[in-house]
Amino acid sequence: MPVKQLTVFLENKAGRLAEVARILKKQNINLQGFSTTEARDYGILRMLVSDVEKSRESLREAGFTTHVADVICVKVVDKPGELSNILDTLSAERINIDYVYVIAGTRIVLSVSDIKKAEDILLKNNIQLCN
Repeated sequence: MPVKQLTVFLENKAGRLAEVARILKKQNINLQGFSTTEARDYGILRMLVSDVEKSRESLREAGFTTHVADVICVKVVDKPGELSNILDTLSAERINIDYVYVIAGTRIVLSVSDIKKAEDILLKNNIQLCN
């Protein structure tokens, strides 16, 4: 049960992130979680949204470059050591994690080398996935 993540590449200049938020608002698309990273000339916005295709189409029409990828969303128990347990569980099975970010409290997003295997491992270890 992978989740679709929408990635948007942004010029690193004032107002570009606000423009993305405005476009989503205008289309009545809920932004469920996001992460940003930046380099000198550009930024990368990774998002979980209520309607990936509508978001992608609207952003493309506005001139943004986008990409859709499968990721895993995990519900983490809110107590010390839980992230460590999840990461150790995946590491023990040689699942590489490309990146991770937190959305909405105790939900994390993982980009991994083998989604199906990672999901099976997490479920086998009673780690709850979200959709």
